Amino acid sequence: MSLLIAGSIATDHLMSFGGRFEDSLVVEQLSKLSVSFLVDDLEIRRGGVAPNICFGLAGLGLRPVLVGAAGEDFADYRSWLERHGVDCSHVRISESKHTARFVCTTDTTMAQFASFYPGAMSEARLIELEPIVERVGTPTYVLIGADDPDGMLRHTEECRQRGYPFIADPSQQLAFGEGDLIRQLVDGAAILLTNEYESHLIEQKTGWSADDVLARVGIQVTTLGKDGVRVLRKGEEPIVVPAARNVTAVEPTGVGDGFRAGFLAASEWGLGLERAAQVGCVLAAYVVETVGTQEYTFTRPEFLARFEDSYGPDAAAEVAPHLAV
Repeated sequence: MSLLIAGSIATDHLMSFGGRFEDSLVVEQLSKLSVSFLVDDLEIRRGGVAPNICFGLAGLGLRPVLVGAAGEDFADYRSWLERHGVDCSHVRISESKHTARFVCTTDTTMAQFASFYPGAMSEARLIELEPIVERVGTPTYVLIGADDPDGMLRHTEECRQRGYPFIADPSQQLAFGEGDLIRQLVDGAAILLTNEYESHLIEQKTGWSADDVLARVGIQVTTLGKDGVRVLRKGEEPIVVPAARNVTAVEPTGVGDGFRAGFLAASEWGLGLERAAQVGCVLAAYVVETVGTQEYTFTRPEFLARFEDSYGPDAAAEVAPHLAV
């Protein structure tokens, strides 16, 4: 069995603004918005939703398969990921475009202004999953994260046709996608992963109610920021897991990807939904405490100690046998 993680591959340019964006915005003049911010620092980091999730999975002892498109400038990034246990042998390399780039500025309230250059990501639509599955084995899940919209749609349709269980994780593309696209990306997913705002955006753009969305997916997982995560399954009581304790937030980029990695790892270990959400929350805590999406480190004892502090010794005892870091 394998985990295929499809999504954007990008370089992150992360900047910090020492004030609050809201202090520079005039609501009545937003139609004429033209502002600039003097930032305090610039960090150039590896990113993209698929490598971020893969890095987290590999850090928990799994060997995920990265599915996506990058440019010829991906060589150093590939080396980094492979050294950390990620299978990059199925990444498509563009002959004409650079790897995608994410540029983001964060203020002191953790509000963000960001832009994204797709570059080679647009070639994700040319990737077929079946040849990858033939080499790595039947997938436990194919996670379909934010990527070229046509690529996301192709992967989703192929999963339906070939019977691969898929996880819908449309995230940033929800802001740009129309209702019909979003319906096709979500309907039939084994798991739907969003934050709370994105869950409402899905309802607004598709015309579905919250019950309609839940009826179309196996499990709905909604991250709630500092309030943790909510897990829903039709006909069952909601599972609400609080965020990990004693978190010192530094930079939020990639926190959701960290949660997804932890949630998927625990699911692959065969743990229940509550434990999966808890593992996701603890891994997300490591991400938010560092600048960059793949700069965090931890040892097995450190992870278990933090997990026990947040969720208790019985929960930690269930996780411990599976944690191979």
